[in-house]
Amino acid sequence: MYAKLDEFEKRYDELEGLLATPEVLNDRDRFKAVSKERADLEDVVVQYRAHKKLDQERQDNRELLAGDDRDLAELAKEELARLEAELAASSERLKVLLIPKDPNDEKNVLVEVRAGTGGDEAALFAADVFRMYARYAETRRWKLEILSQSETEGGGFKEIVALISGQRVYSRLKWESGVHRVQRVPVTEAQGRIHTSACTVAVLPEMEDVDVEILEKDLRIDTYRSGGAGGQHVNRTDSAVRLTHLPTGVVVACQDERSQVQNRAKAMKILRARLYDLYATEQSSKLAADRKSQVGTGDRSERIRTYNFPQNRLTDHRAGLTLYKLELIVQGDLDELLDAVQIHFQAEAVKNAGLDGGV
Repeated sequence: MYAKLDEFEKRYDELEGLLATPEVLNDRDRFKAVSKERADLEDVVVQYRAHKKLDQERQDNRELLAGDDRDLAELAKEELARLEAELAASSERLKVLLIPKDPNDEKNVLVEVRAGTGGDEAALFAADVFRMYARYAETRRWKLEILSQSETEGGGFKEIVALISGQRVYSRLKWESGVHRVQRVPVTEAQGRIHTSACTVAVLPEMEDVDVEILEKDLRIDTYRSGGAGGQHVNRTDSAVRLTHLPTGVVVACQDERSQVQNRAKAMKILRARLYDLYATEQSSKLAADRKSQVGTGDRSERIRTYNFPQNRLTDHRAGLTLYKLELIVQGDLDELLDAVQIHFQAEAVKNAGLDGGV
């Protein structure tokens, strides 16, 4: 482990030197590449240097502890206890920093929420979950744009898709994909019985044209008249767009915009993200067919979380976390929950990377 960290530190120093050379300073592309590589190494090198400093302090205090001066030895003993705790924490931070970075962490995301089992109550819960993410995005000063939605008469959503843009959105929300289960008394329940229903959430990184190539010959494009409740907003032109990716059978439809061009652009954005997710999942399965992912089989059909309204309780089944603040969570207070889930998956990644030994 130390050999790997020493290599990183050596390379970091080399890059620092390169940034001061005329060859790099006068070459814009090379300067950008060297700067990026240096930035990628900076956090782990800074942490490693702090770790080495703590280790040296520990060694110095061990020597004092072995000396003849009893007063100094007593002080060294107290200091050693602090240093051991700080070194342990530093070691854990280094392990997390050594986990290979997810190339999508800096990307914006498409959040798709769909009603599952439970009829109208499931659609209402889907709306609640979507509003939870929308409120959280607002607290983070992220931008949210609805790309597609299918409402129910009761105010719920059969499906809603939105683009959330901002700093490191995917790194924060990527673990939200899965089945979210709710236990509560529906407003239509006369007997006061608790019902269980569910919605599914998919968090997909936003993809650009260079990330996923979609050939025109692989697309079937259908246009049709948008649906509506009537009145002045009924669309009298074929502005709605349905895209079918023929090789995979993935279908995306958008009808929220008045313009066919705008609906097609939004549909392409969703299609590109879904295809990337499909291809990434297939590749992952081929590379590790016999390995369980971080959540069972990793299939989105698995339940990840339960929202129990009568008990004001939320349970994340992956992290083994229970919080009795559901009222606040559904209002967008997600940081404590997301922090715990992130720590859980970081620990899993450390273990899977063989970094769970001592540093």
